[in-house]
Amino acid sequence: MPDDLTPDLLLRAYANGVFPMGDDDTGTVRWHAPDPRAHLPLDAFHIPHTLHRRVRRREFEVTADRAFAPVIEACADRARTWITPRIIRVYTELHERGYAHSVECWREGDLAGGLYGVGLKGAFFGESMFYRVSNASKVALVHLVRQLRAGGFTLLDTQYSTEHLERFGVTTIPRSAFEQKLIRALDREPDWWPLTGAQAADLDTPVDAMSAASPAPRGNESAPNG
Repeated sequence: MPDDLTPDLLLRAYANGVFPMGDDDTGTVRWHAPDPRAHLPLDAFHIPHTLHRRVRRREFEVTADRAFAPVIEACADRARTWITPRIIRVYTELHERGYAHSVECWREGDLAGGLYGVGLKGAFFGESMFYRVSNASKVALVHLVRQLRAGGFTLLDTQYSTEHLERFGVTTIPRSAFEQKLIRALDREPDWWPLTGAQAADLDTPVDAMSAASPAPRGNESAPNG
């Protein structure tokens, strides 16, 4: 793929199971399609007991797309990062077009943690998360999964697996199997962020019993092919 990173190129790449990572030293972009590929089966999401209690107590106010730029910048704020200024710029443009989304956790008005990723049809591609207050990024992940399930998403891509993610149910599958899941997900027409924060934190109520609080906002109109 060419090195000229644009929102349209990103969408075509994601629709084909490919994602970029920036080089912190040179600023160049490399494209990745790992085999095996990690994903989080939405119906097999595991919430550790202590985290379950934190979510139910609503220790954080959780929102979506309220602070995309601060979230991606916080994710990049580390000694070594693939989230280069070039990556930040193009994902911010993608957010403005309604495809890149953030989930934020707040405490007393301050951003405590969050995550961001790309929503394309029925697939959500998780990119990165961060926390400034313990457990904030984990709470954001719980809310994300609840929202994706309620909205009709079928695929949550995590790209690579880590010991931390495996505690939540992340598993790896051959790239060919992932591509088949992606094809099916791109046939879906989901709603993004259909639940309120209180609904997402109500872990005793199955998401199937909840109705969308609002229709999908911008984005997810089409899945470019390449």
